[in-house]
Amino acid sequence: MIELEDFLEKLGIITNNMGIYEIAFIHSSYSTTHGLEHDYERLEFLGDSVLNMLVADYIFHKYPNYGEGNLTKMRANYVCQSALIYYSKQLGLDKFIKISTEEHNMGHNDVLSISADVFESFLGAIYIDQGIEKAREYLENNIFKYIDMGKIFFYDYKSIIKEYGDAQEIPVSYETINEYGVSHDKTFVIQILVNGHPLGMGTGKNKKEAEQLAAQQAIEYLNIN
Repeated sequence: MIELEDFLEKLGIITNNMGIYEIAFIHSSYSTTHGLEHDYERLEFLGDSVLNMLVADYIFHKYPNYGEGNLTKMRANYVCQSALIYYSKQLGLDKFIKISTEEHNMGHNDVLSISADVFESFLGAIYIDQGIEKAREYLENNIFKYIDMGKIFFYDYKSIIKEYGDAQEIPVSYETINEYGVSHDKTFVIQILVNGHPLGMGTGKNKKEAEQLAAQQAIEYLNIN
Protein backbone atom coordinates (compact mmCIF):
# COMPACT_ATOMS: atom_id res chain seq x y z
CA MET A 1 0.00 0.00 0.00
CA ILE A 2 1.27 3.46 -0.91
CA GLU A 3 2.37 5.61 2.03
CA LEU A 4 0.65 8.95 2.63
CA GLU A 5 3.89 10.85 2.08
CA ASP A 6 4.37 9.15 -1.31
CA PHE A 7 0.73 9.91 -2.17
CA LEU A 8 1.25 13.60 -1.45
CA GLU A 9 4.41 13.63 -3.54
CA LYS A 10 2.45 12.05 -6.41
CA LEU A 11 0.02 14.99 -6.16
CA GLY A 12 2.90 17.47 -6.22
CA ILE A 13 2.48 18.41 -2.56
CA ILE A 14 5.70 18.99 -0.61
CA THR A 15 4.83 19.62 3.01
CA ASN A 16 6.47 20.31 6.33
CA ASN A 17 3.16 19.62 8.09
CA MET A 18 2.47 15.92 7.56
CA GLY A 19 0.40 15.89 10.74
CA ILE A 20 -2.42 17.95 9.20
CA TYR A 21 -2.83 15.38 6.42
CA GLU A 22 -2.82 12.50 8.89
CA ILE A 23 -5.61 14.18 10.85
CA ALA A 24 -7.59 14.56 7.62
CA PHE A 25 -8.17 10.78 7.57
CA ILE A 26 -8.93 10.15 11.26
CA HIS A 27 -12.61 9.41 11.89
CA SER A 28 -14.03 10.25 15.32
CA SER A 29 -14.51 6.53 16.08
CA TYR A 30 -10.79 5.90 15.62
CA SER A 31 -9.91 9.01 17.59
CA THR A 32 -12.11 7.94 20.51
CA THR A 33 -10.91 4.32 20.49
CA HIS A 34 -7.24 5.34 20.45
CA GLY A 35 -7.49 8.30 22.80
CA LEU A 36 -6.50 10.90 20.23
CA GLU A 37 -7.26 14.62 20.52
CA HIS A 38 -8.15 15.22 16.87
CA ASP A 39 -10.35 13.90 14.08
CA TYR A 40 -11.11 15.16 10.58
CA GLU A 41 -14.34 17.06 11.33
CA ARG A 42 -12.88 20.58 11.58
CA LEU A 43 -10.90 20.07 8.36
CA GLU A 44 -14.03 18.71 6.69
CA PHE A 45 -15.93 21.86 7.69
CA LEU A 46 -13.22 24.02 6.13
CA GLY A 47 -12.81 21.86 3.03
CA ASP A 48 -16.54 21.99 2.33
CA SER A 49 -16.39 25.79 2.08
CA VAL A 50 -13.24 25.73 -0.06
CA LEU A 51 -14.78 23.17 -2.42
CA ASN A 52 -18.02 25.11 -2.85
CA MET A 53 -16.19 28.38 -3.47
CA LEU A 54 -13.70 27.00 -6.01
CA VAL A 55 -16.30 24.99 -7.92
CA ALA A 56 -18.55 28.06 -7.98
CA ASP A 57 -15.68 30.20 -9.26
CA TYR A 58 -14.85 27.68 -11.99
CA ILE A 59 -18.38 27.32 -13.36
CA PHE A 60 -19.02 31.07 -12.99
CA HIS A 61 -16.22 31.79 -15.47
CA LYS A 62 -16.79 28.71 -17.65
CA TYR A 63 -20.48 29.47 -18.23
CA PRO A 64 -20.81 33.27 -18.48
CA ASN A 65 -24.37 33.07 -19.83
CA TYR A 66 -25.77 30.92 -17.01
CA GLY A 67 -28.03 32.54 -14.44
CA GLU A 68 -27.91 31.99 -10.70
CA GLY A 69 -30.39 29.11 -10.78
CA ASN A 70 -28.48 27.06 -13.35
CA LEU A 71 -25.16 27.75 -11.66
CA THR A 72 -26.57 26.62 -8.31
CA LYS A 73 -27.91 23.37 -9.79
CA MET A 74 -24.64 22.71 -11.60
CA ARG A 75 -22.54 23.29 -8.49
CA ALA A 76 -24.81 20.97 -6.48
CA ASN A 77 -24.12 18.17 -8.97
CA TYR A 78 -20.35 18.41 -8.43
CA VAL A 79 -20.32 18.84 -4.64
CA CYS A 80 -23.06 16.34 -3.69
CA GLN A 81 -22.22 13.27 -1.64
CA SER A 82 -22.32 10.93 -4.64
CA ALA A 83 -19.74 13.09 -6.40
CA LEU A 84 -17.48 13.25 -3.34
CA ILE A 85 -17.61 9.47 -2.91
CA TYR A 86 -16.64 9.08 -6.57
CA TYR A 87 -13.75 11.57 -6.30
CA SER A 88 -12.48 9.94 -3.13
CA LYS A 89 -12.40 6.47 -4.65
CA GLN A 90 -10.89 7.65 -7.94
CA LEU A 91 -8.08 9.37 -6.06
CA GLY A 92 -7.65 6.52 -3.58
CA LEU A 93 -8.30 8.70 -0.54
CA ASP A 94 -10.52 6.01 1.00
CA LYS A 95 -7.45 3.78 1.40
CA PHE A 96 -6.01 6.11 4.07
CA ILE A 97 -9.12 6.36 6.26
CA LYS A 98 -8.61 5.39 9.90
CA ILE A 99 -11.87 4.10 11.34
CA SER A 100 -12.95 1.72 14.10
CA THR A 101 -15.82 -0.08 12.38
CA GLU A 102 -16.26 -2.93 14.85
CA GLU A 103 -16.69 -0.78 17.93
CA HIS A 104 -19.11 1.62 16.23
CA ASN A 105 -21.11 -0.93 14.20
CA MET A 106 -20.93 1.05 10.97
CA GLY A 107 -22.64 -0.16 7.84
CA HIS A 108 -21.78 0.21 4.17
CA ASN A 109 -23.60 3.55 3.85
CA ASP A 110 -21.71 4.97 6.83
CA VAL A 111 -18.36 4.04 5.30
CA LEU A 112 -19.36 5.61 1.97
CA SER A 113 -20.37 8.79 3.78
CA ILE A 114 -16.98 8.87 5.51
CA SER A 115 -15.17 8.55 2.18
CA ALA A 116 -17.07 11.66 1.05
CA ASP A 117 -16.09 13.44 4.27
CA VAL A 118 -12.39 12.79 3.79
CA PHE A 119 -12.40 14.29 0.32
CA GLU A 120 -13.40 17.57 1.97
CA SER A 121 -11.09 17.17 4.96
CA PHE A 122 -8.13 16.43 2.68
CA LEU A 123 -8.94 19.54 0.65
CA GLY A 124 -9.11 21.48 3.91
CA ALA A 125 -5.65 20.18 4.83
CA ILE A 126 -4.26 21.27 1.45
CA TYR A 127 -5.75 24.73 1.95
CA ILE A 128 -4.19 25.13 5.42
CA ASP A 129 -0.82 23.73 4.38
CA GLN A 130 -0.45 25.09 0.85
CA GLY A 131 -2.97 27.91 0.43
CA ILE A 132 -5.89 28.58 -1.88
CA GLU A 133 -3.98 28.40 -5.17
CA LYS A 134 -2.67 24.89 -4.43
CA ALA A 135 -6.19 23.86 -3.45
CA ARG A 136 -7.41 25.24 -6.79
CA GLU A 137 -4.64 23.39 -8.65
CA TYR A 138 -5.61 20.15 -6.89
CA LEU A 139 -9.22 20.54 -8.06
CA GLU A 140 -8.14 21.58 -11.56
CA ASN A 141 -6.04 18.42 -11.90
CA ASN A 142 -8.53 16.00 -10.41
CA ILE A 143 -12.10 17.35 -10.33
CA PHE A 144 -12.78 20.07 -12.90
CA LYS A 145 -12.37 17.54 -15.73
CA TYR A 146 -15.71 16.04 -14.68
CA ILE A 147 -17.33 19.46 -15.06
CA ASP A 148 -15.79 19.78 -18.53
CA MET A 149 -17.18 16.39 -19.60
CA GLY A 150 -20.59 17.12 -18.08
CA LYS A 151 -20.62 14.06 -15.82
CA ILE A 152 -23.86 13.64 -13.90
CA PHE A 153 -23.64 12.61 -10.24
CA PHE A 154 -27.02 13.74 -8.94
CA TYR A 155 -30.39 12.28 -9.95
CA ASP A 156 -33.69 13.25 -8.37
CA TYR A 157 -34.54 9.80 -7.05
CA LYS A 158 -37.20 11.22 -4.73
CA SER A 159 -39.23 12.51 -7.66
CA ILE A 160 -38.94 9.16 -9.45
CA ILE A 161 -40.17 7.16 -6.45
CA LYS A 162 -42.94 9.70 -5.84
CA GLU A 163 -44.18 9.28 -9.41
CA TYR A 164 -44.13 5.53 -8.88
CA GLY A 165 -46.14 5.85 -5.68
CA ASP A 166 -48.67 8.15 -7.33
CA ALA A 167 -49.08 5.79 -10.29
CA GLN A 168 -49.52 2.76 -8.03
CA GLU A 169 -51.68 4.73 -5.57
CA ILE A 170 -49.48 3.71 -2.65
CA PRO A 171 -47.91 5.99 -0.02
CA VAL A 172 -44.21 6.84 0.01
CA SER A 173 -42.78 8.35 3.19
CA TYR A 174 -39.49 8.91 4.99
CA GLU A 175 -38.52 8.59 8.64
CA THR A 176 -35.36 9.60 10.47
CA ILE A 177 -33.74 6.54 12.04
CA ASN A 178 -30.75 8.33 13.58
CA GLU A 179 -28.82 11.57 13.60
CA TYR A 180 -25.43 12.18 15.13
CA GLY A 181 -22.54 14.61 15.15
CA VAL A 182 -22.04 18.17 16.35
CA SER A 183 -24.61 20.83 15.46
CA HIS A 184 -22.65 22.29 12.52
CA ASP A 185 -21.76 18.88 11.09
CA LYS A 186 -24.61 16.43 11.61
CA THR A 187 -25.13 13.13 9.82
CA PHE A 188 -28.65 11.80 9.19
CA VAL A 189 -29.80 8.23 8.65
CA ILE A 190 -33.20 8.09 6.94
CA GLN A 191 -35.38 5.17 5.91
CA ILE A 192 -37.89 5.15 3.05
CA LEU A 193 -41.23 3.38 3.43
CA VAL A 194 -43.13 2.35 0.30
CA ASN A 195 -46.67 1.26 1.10
CA GLY A 196 -45.52 0.88 4.69
CA HIS A 197 -42.56 -1.37 3.88
CA PRO A 198 -38.94 -0.25 4.49
CA LEU A 199 -37.19 -0.54 1.12
CA GLY A 200 -34.08 1.58 1.53
CA MET A 201 -31.89 3.55 3.88
CA GLY A 202 -29.63 6.53 3.24
CA THR A 203 -26.95 8.36 5.19
CA GLY A 204 -26.12 11.98 4.42
CA LYS A 205 -24.98 15.33 5.74
CA ASN A 206 -28.53 16.68 5.48
CA LYS A 207 -31.96 15.11 5.34
CA LYS A 208 -32.49 15.77 1.63
CA GLU A 209 -29.26 13.98 0.74
CA ALA A 210 -30.09 10.99 2.97
CA GLU A 211 -33.62 10.81 1.52
CA GLN A 212 -32.23 10.79 -2.03
CA LEU A 213 -29.93 7.87 -1.21
CA ALA A 214 -32.78 5.98 0.48
CA ALA A 215 -35.00 6.59 -2.56
CA GLN A 216 -32.22 5.31 -4.85
CA GLN A 217 -32.10 2.03 -2.91
CA ALA A 218 -35.89 1.66 -3.13
CA ILE A 219 -35.78 2.27 -6.89
CA GLU A 220 -33.12 -0.41 -7.30
CA TYR A 221 -35.10 -2.83 -5.11
CA LEU A 222 -38.29 -2.25 -7.10
CA ASN A 223 -36.36 -2.33 -10.40
CA ILE A 224 -37.86 0.97 -11.56
CA ASN A 225 -36.27 2.28 -14.75
